[in-house]
This record gives sequence, structure tokens and C-alpha cells, in this order.
Amino acid sequence: MAIYQFKALAENGLQERGKIDSQNRAEAFQQLIARKLRPLTLERVTTAVEAQTIISKRTYSKLSHEALLSFTEELVQLLEAGLPLERALHIIEQRKEKSPILAIAAFLRQQIREGKRFSVALRNAEGSFSELYCHMVAAGEASGALPQILKRQTQHLALLSELRRRVATALVYPSIVFAAGLVLLLIFMTFLLPQLTMLLSKSDQSLPFMTRSLVATSKFLSHYWWALIGCGIIIISSIRIWKKTPAGQKMWDRSILKVPLLGQILRIHFLVEFLQTLSTLVSSGIPLLQGLLFMKKATRNCYLQTLIETIYHKVGEGRSFSRALRQSPFFPDVLADIIAVGEETGNLAGALERAASRYDRELAMRIQRITALIQPLTILVVALFVGIVAYSMIAGILSSLSGLRIH
Repeated sequence: MAIYQFKALAENGLQERGKIDSQNRAEAFQQLIARKLRPLTLERVTTAVEAQTIISKRTYSKLSHEALLSFTEELVQLLEAGLPLERALHIIEQRKEKSPILAIAAFLRQQIREGKRFSVALRNAEGSFSELYCHMVAAGEASGALPQILKRQTQHLALLSELRRRVATALVYPSIVFAAGLVLLLIFMTFLLPQLTMLLSKSDQSLPFMTRSLVATSKFLSHYWWALIGCGIIIISSIRIWKKTPAGQKMWDRSILKVPLLGQILRIHFLVEFLQTLSTLVSSGIPLLQGLLFMKKATRNCYLQTLIETIYHKVGEGRSFSRALRQSPFFPDVLADIIAVGEETGNLAGALERAASRYDRELAMRIQRITALIQPLTILVVALFVGIVAYSMIAGILSSLSGLRIH
């Protein structure tokens, strides 16, 4: 026997809520009809024992962004071909290749067979699907346009994937150069400098200041490296603990947006994601207020969550979206002007998409500029450190040789 929770209309027009025991969902529906109730919602209640059994059987791992995009694309293709949702998930589950998508599809299909809505099944998938993804699917179920909603979600995920790829690509070369410089400095300080110190100690000449400083640094690192590692661990742990507090998290999220170069990239990245997602939601028939609420839940930055919440309340009070944006110094005036035109023409979704395209181009341009700046800057910093070490070593050697000539 299973327990089903229902909400139904009685003959007198009043709503009734309750739970009934039944073998399956169809039988529970018939029981409500026999009681002269018209069911509005009927959902199976998972008991604690059943929940523990389900959790113990889950062998899937959390989907990566690329796997999520692949799963959504394939599901959209099957649904547009006219297959029902349960059958489409079954086809994905039967694929012969090894992929975490297969296990996720199997779990979702089992949830559907138990009578759960697709959006509820997605929420039960242990974080593989974001809150925004689940809300959009719920909206598609309510409007009967699930394939269209999922197709727009696929486009949105593809844009985000391309955005992340560009950012990652821009940081690859500087990271390699910086890591190579650190390895080179480590070799200098660990192998070459101790041998040079033994050689110079045999000379009675006073070493140059930079050479003495380098030798002292090398000795300090060789004797107290454990203290430096310990201090680093303590500092990093303290920052992590501080970030977990509400005040610390909000201050960190706000400060990171003010970091030179990186902060501006993060701000524009948020604008692109914010506008593109809102455009997808509004074009899918979701009201703007509901879309702002979804965006607040989907945004991880606490400071940005506060901004969205402020805009949400202003729009809820009757102000236009463009006016609410204009009253926040975070959002550019140009963005408010584009949104205002969309509101006047009755095409808010199109205005949001145009604004997202505008800031996407600006983001690409800024990433290109910063990449062009970071690469020579990284090389300059590494060359500066290596040059200082090399100059200190050569200066010490020349000083010792001059002492030998005098003797």
C-alpha cells in the first residue's frame, strides 16, 4: 500500500485536503471520485523508509554542466519527435555508452513511474539540476509547453557553456607561464642557491645587499617552510569560516566584484547571465516578477541576490522594470534605456535578448583585452623575480672573484 496526499473540491465548492491509502495512483483517484470529490492534485507521499531505500539505490553522480547540456539536448529531440516523457527517458537510459546521464535518466524515469511530476523528480536528483532549471520545467508542465521550455533551456545552457569556455581559455596561458616561473624560482632557491652560499662563504669579501638578502630568504625558507605552510592553512581556514557567516559571505561577494580587472569581468558576466535567463523565462510565458524570484534563487552571490530582491520589490510595488534598474547604481543606464524601449513596444523578451547580446559582445571584448594584458604582465612579473635572483647570484660571484684578485 502507498500513501497519497490529495487536494480536491467537494460538492459544496470547498477544498478538502488529506491522505488516503491505495495500491496505485489510479485506484486513489477512483477512491476520491467515489467520495464525490473532484481531485485537483494527487501526489504519492514518500515515507522515511522509502526515502532511505531510494537514496541507498542512487548510484549516479552529479551532472557536470556539459553533461546537463547533453542530457537536455537529447531529451528535447525525443520530445519534439512526439515521444512521451517516460519513453524518452527510457531511450536515454538504454544507451550503451558509459555516461552519468544514463543513471540520471533511470532515476528520473523511476520517479515518473511512481506518479511524480517531472519538475519534482528533477529536484529529487540531488543537485544535478539547478533551482532555475526545475522552476522552468514546472512552468512548462503548467503551460503544456515542456519541449519548448527545454529547448530554450538548451540554448541558455549552451550560451553559458561558451561563456565559461572563453573565460577558461583566457586564463590557460598566463597560468602556465606563472606556474613555470614558480618552478624555476623553486629550483634556484632549493638547488643552486645553497651551492652558491657554500662557495661564497669561503671568501672574506662582504657580499652585496641583494645577495645577502637572497641567502637569508633561502635559509629562512629551508628552516621555517613548515611555519609558512601552517600559517597559510590557518589563514585559508579562517577565511573559509568567515565566509560561511552571513555578514562575511555578503562582504566577500561584494568585495570580489570590486577587484581590478576581475571584478568588471564578473559584473558583465552576471549581466549577460541575468538578461539571457530573464529573456528565456519571459519568452516562455513566465511573468517578470516570477522570473526575478527565480533569478534570486539561482544566483549564488549574496550581494547580487540583495540587488535582485530590491528590484523584485520595486516592480511588485508597481514601478516599471526599467525604472527599478535605473534606481540601482549597479546596472548601467544604457541597460535601463534598452529595457524601457522593450516595455514601450510590448516586447520585453526581445529587449532583454538584445541587451544580453550587447553585453556578451562587451564581455568578449574585455576578456580579449585582459588576455592581451595578462600574458605580457605575467611574463614581466616572472622575469622580474628570476632576474632579481640571477642578478643576486651573479653579483655575489663577481664580488668573490674581485676578492680573489686582490689576494
